[in-house]
Amino acid sequence: MTGNELWMLSLAQEKPMQKGASWLETVQSGGLVGYIIIGLSIGALALIVMHLLQIRRNALIPAEDIEQIEAMLERNDVTGALEYCLDPDNDSYFTRILASGLTRFQKSAFGAFEIKNAIEEAGEDQTARLYRSTDALGLIGSIAPLLGLLGTVLGMVGAFESISRSAGSNYEELASNISLALVTTLMGLILAIPCVALFTFFRNRIDAFASEAGMEIDRLILYLESAGPARPVNPVSPPKSPQPRTKPGAGP
Repeated sequence: MTGNELWMLSLAQEKPMQKGASWLETVQSGGLVGYIIIGLSIGALALIVMHLLQIRRNALIPAEDIEQIEAMLERNDVTGALEYCLDPDNDSYFTRILASGLTRFQKSAFGAFEIKNAIEEAGEDQTARLYRSTDALGLIGSIAPLLGLLGTVLGMVGAFESISRSAGSNYEELASNISLALVTTLMGLILAIPCVALFTFFRNRIDAFASEAGMEIDRLILYLESAGPARPVNPVSPPKSPQPRTKPGAGP
């Protein structure tokens, strides 16, 4: 057997060994940092599913709620509309904002003039709450590359230590440390890229739905403005002094 045939035979024997390395084994070579990134990936997946269910039109601005409240305000049933918004079964981003405005409208003598301010304050608060719910996803997207960089540094430090101990003869340990450096960087980027993209996507959806909710609430407020401002309670008038009675038939 010639030298070329022996070389081809050795390559044929090495290829099955290379194919035998699974993705799981590659991930496991990332060490402790790799497991941390995997844990963050599971948490990010749960957050993404939660936001997909939470940040949607039917959950934030239910069309059925708009129709019910509009029907009540059209017949000037402000109390019924407020009770509908405060009902836990009808809780949503839209009803929480409108409930604040309707409460101010009923409790204040100048509610018709203050309702817009109350709605703006409630809208900013509810929108900020939605923003805060997406902060965890943005945080994962920010720290994932840093964890990958940490794994890279640890792997390179281990590689140089193995070179210094074995004078470059321990190739297996050197390859393991370099693999740690490369795998953690790859895992960090794979986690960070979709997290950052989806974080921006959810923020844009929140802005779009907040604008849509504001337009619907402004349209419903027109029913209250057309009914006129709330009338202040009339003060009790003092009793009139009795007038002297004139006798019948009495002349000047």
